[in-house]
This record gives sequence, C-alpha cells and structure tokens, in this order.
Amino acid sequence: MKEVKSPKKPLIYYYVLVLAILFLFNLIVSPMLMRPQIDEVDYGTFMDMIEEKDVGVVEVTSTEITFTNKDNTQVYQTGAMYDPTLTERLHEAGATFDSVSDQGSPILSFLLSFVLPLAIFIGLGQYMSKKMMEQMGGKNSMSFGMGKSNARVYVQSSDGIRFSDVAGEDEAKENLAEIVDYLHNPKKYTDVGASMPKGVLLVGPPGTGKTMLAKAVAGEAGVPFFSMSGSEFVEMFVGMGASKVRDLFKQAKEKAPCIVFIDEIDAIGQKRNAGSGMGGNDEREQTLNQLLTEMDGFESNNGVIILAATNRPESLDPALTRPGRFDRRVPVELPDLAGREAILKVHARKIKTDGDVDFHTIARMAAGTSGAELANIINEAALRAVRAGRTVVTQADLEESIEVVIAGYQKKNAILSDQEKRVVAYHEIGHALVAALQTSSAPVQKITIIPRTSGALGYTMQVETADKNLLTKEELENKIATLTGGRAAEEVVFGQITTGASNDIEQATKLARAMITRYGMNDEFDMVAFETVNNQYLGGDTSLACSAETQQAIDRKVVALVKAQHAKARQLLEEHRAALDRLAQYLYEKETITGEEFMQLLRQTGQTPGQAAAIEGGAAQ
Repeated sequence: MKEVKSPKKPLIYYYVLVLAILFLFNLIVSPMLMRPQIDEVDYGTFMDMIEEKDVGVVEVTSTEITFTNKDNTQVYQTGAMYDPTLTERLHEAGATFDSVSDQGSPILSFLLSFVLPLAIFIGLGQYMSKKMMEQMGGKNSMSFGMGKSNARVYVQSSDGIRFSDVAGEDEAKENLAEIVDYLHNPKKYTDVGASMPKGVLLVGPPGTGKTMLAKAVAGEAGVPFFSMSGSEFVEMFVGMGASKVRDLFKQAKEKAPCIVFIDEIDAIGQKRNAGSGMGGNDEREQTLNQLLTEMDGFESNNGVIILAATNRPESLDPALTRPGRFDRRVPVELPDLAGREAILKVHARKIKTDGDVDFHTIARMAAGTSGAELANIINEAALRAVRAGRTVVTQADLEESIEVVIAGYQKKNAILSDQEKRVVAYHEIGHALVAALQTSSAPVQKITIIPRTSGALGYTMQVETADKNLLTKEELENKIATLTGGRAAEEVVFGQITTGASNDIEQATKLARAMITRYGMNDEFDMVAFETVNNQYLGGDTSLACSAETQQAIDRKVVALVKAQHAKARQLLEEHRAALDRLAQYLYEKETITGEEFMQLLRQTGQTPGQAAAIEGGAAQ
C-alpha cells in the first residue's frame, strides 16, 4: 500500500515569515516613508526667518544647516557660512537646537510605526488560521490539530500487499477473504439478508502478521485503508481522544467503502472499572465511550469495515467485544510446520538462494517462531552470505541464522580454559546422551561448545520431526530429565557442580510446576488447577491461587519430581560412561558436531542390542 501524505508546513514557518516581513518593513520601507520633505533655501532666507522669529528646531553641522519653521510643519536646508553671532540670534529668536531628522507628522508616525505593522500581523494571522483550518478538515476542528485523528491513509498501489504475500495463516485469510468478497459484491449478501460484521478483532502473539493481514485485506479489496495506533488516541487534555475518534469515523464515512484499522486497541479499549474514583482514567474512558458510540452509529452495509489488533484480548472491555461491535474474532497464532515453511519461501523470494536449500529442515529447526522472526532469519542469512563474500544464501547460512536468533552471535574473543572447555563438553553431551537414551525424545540436531552472545557457553539443539500439539506425562518427564542431564554429567565425571546449569534449572522447575498446577499430572491433586495463565500471548505469566498449605505441598511435589528425573539422568549416564567419555572428548576436539555425527559415534560405542535399540528408538522420535 502507498501512504498518502498531504503537504503541511509547520507553524513555525508562518511565524518566521511574519517576522521577516516586519523586519524588512522597519529596516527599509518605514524610514523611507517617514523621511520628511526638505526644501533647499539660500542663507538670506534663513536670516530673514530668524529676524521674523519663524524658526523652530535648528540642527547645525560643519557643512549645512537644517531647520524648521515655527510650527514644525516644514523642513528647510541651507549651506553653512562663517557667522560668529548666529547662535545668539537663534537663541533670541526662540529656536531650539535638536536633530531635525526625527521630526514629522505625529499622526503619520503613529500610523506607520504601530497601526500598519499591526494590520499586517493580523492579516497574516487570519490567513494562517484559514490555511490551518483547511488542513485540519473544517471549521469545527480543534486548535493546532489536537482533535485531528492523524490517521495514515493508504491507497492501492502496484506494489501493495496481497494475500499471496501473507503465508502461514490460512484460517485467518479465509475469514478475512469473506470481507473482501463483501466489499466487491455486496448485493450477493444483501439479497439473502446477510450483513457483514461491523468489526473484526485480530488476536495473537506479536509478530504473527496481524497488521500485514489488515493491509492485505485493503490491498485485495482495492479500497482506502486508514491506519492508526490505539496509543495515538491518548492525549494530555481530556476530550482530545474522543475528538480524534469522531474525526476518524467522519473521514471513513466520506471515503466509504474503506477499511479502518486500529492497531493495539487495548491502549484505549481496556475494561472500565466501576467506581474506580481517583484511580480511573477519564481521558481513556471517554475515548472508549466515543468509540463505542461511533461503532453503534453506522450500519454494517455502509461499506466501512473496522479491523483491530491486540495481544491482550482478555483485557478488552466486554462492551467493545460484544456482537454488534466487534462481531468476529480471528485468531492469528504462531505458524505450524507447514506455515513456517511457506513463510520462509515467501521471504526467500527477495533474496538469492542456493538450489540445494531445504526449507522444510529450516522450518523444523525454527519451531515456535513467529512470522516476523522467520523474516529476520532470512535477512540474517543474507547478511551472513554478504559477510562471507558470496552472492547466494546457502543452507549453512540459514541454519546459522537460526542459531543467531536462538542463542545469539558467536563470541569471537571468548576464550575458555581447557578445564572449562572440558566441563562444557561433558555438560552438553550429558544433555544429548540422556535425550538419545530415552524414547519419545526429540532427535539431536547439533551440539556446540562455542560461547554465544546470549551468555551460553554451549548448547544442544533438538529438533522435532513434526509439530506436537499434545504432550504426554512421560514426554514431559523425559524433557525434565534431558534438562538435568548437563548437571548430572558434571556430577558423574567431576564429582562437583558448576553454575552452567542455571538456565536448565529454571526451565525444569517451570515445566515441573506446570505439570502439577495446570496439567493435572499428579495423583494427589488430580484434575485441580491452582495456576492460571494471565496472558497467553505476552510471555504467559501465571498467577497461583491456593492456600499457603497447598502451595507448600505443591513446592514439595515440584522438588520431588525434578529430583526423580535428575536421579534418572544420572543413572543413565553412569550406565553409559564409556559413551559419555568418548563423545565428550570428540566434542572437545571438534567444538561443534552434528546430530548425525553424534548418533554415528554412539552406535560405535559397543552397546548391547537392547541398549542400541533404545538409542535408535530415541533418535527416531
């Protein structure tokens, strides 16, 4: 879409223009207009006027004499001559000695020095006011545009966004395609008696493409697209936000059919607290009330479609989300495996890639990423190719870019001592070996002990072969055991522990607590939830609602669960100590190995048939 911007000069431009005009007037025009008319006379005439006492103000210089008559209505000038008694005769004639250049008509002086500049200033002020009112959209707009909506207006362009540019959100596109069809063929719906929703609410995590979907709707429909953020309605003065809402809907009705998109609508649409008293926000609530009124004030068949996006749907006021206002709620979730692959291919159109790039593998490695993160992965891969002096992006570039997003860049100057490097190698092999020795664990994709900018001294990447929507209790316990595998390897080999397992401990504790408080995976508590997710799209923060005694019991069960899986991981590593030593030594020497290298070495460690089958079963999951 192409944004339409009306040319507007800042207010300071007009003030500078007025000051420049006044300065030039006082510097050039005013002195010329106020300069008195001077008559040249001979010295004899000057002497006669002294005798007749018809001299007012006299200014004497070495070369000329300037004087006025008694009434100061006329200025005369004559040449200076040697006359020793001139001063006495002028004094006897009643003349005064002063500068004659400032003399003139007092009325003319008042008009030129005060009235005329004031008239010019008022005239320019009226002109500026008229121009600003025209830019603000009419006489009823608030001063200086504070009541103006300032919505960005987009129109269809040759490079506009279409549904083909948005991948991985097929269900959302299907919902929104119906709105596009209505804008193209409204009669098909009115003949049946159907009407389109007044508003469509797009909800989902950040970066999933909610704003892009809204622009794609406008691009497909070929209608004007008004875009505004919810925070732009919030003003310092009470009533300004409501005025902006009125102006936005006024513009939309004038340009119907069109689409109005309000991003981050939770900034003005949060629930109102009855009787909040001093704690309330009158400006925000007035803005919300005006929005509710405007959405009730137009019919669904007038060609104005309201789209809104938010990451916090649970915080919106029920009056805003009820049928009749935002009738339809469209989830825009994180893409699945097929969606991630499609998104990668869409963004890869803009770069040159090698013919051997496997986007399916990249999509599997990028599990849990949003559309914006996938676009960033493609861009990071292109930048890496440029740094390497290549003209095409390879599979290695894309895999490395995923590691950059997950763990950060490689630290070039980080040097580990031999002992630290050996500890990190055993730690990471501990994770990988415990995962491989268990069934229902994700295969190992890569192991590295190269420090990263995120603070990790190494990491083990596991990649699922397919997306999983359901996890069993056994799979979750295996995940906890895998997380404790690094610390267990340190205990088995070195007999001491380090701080390197801090992130593993945090993840294991969080997962164990969720199993007990949210997933009902405990025989004593059964299907009772003690923990709720406050916001599933922004971090997933939780709150615990139970008695102090129950909380203590939950803490004991979390500790027992993690300890049991920790003991399980330590037992597995003790039973396969030879494999642990050989793999850790290989990783110590190579610093980075692939999952295929890891499994090949594991098969060569001389396991019994039963153990080898367990290993192969773990790798196949």
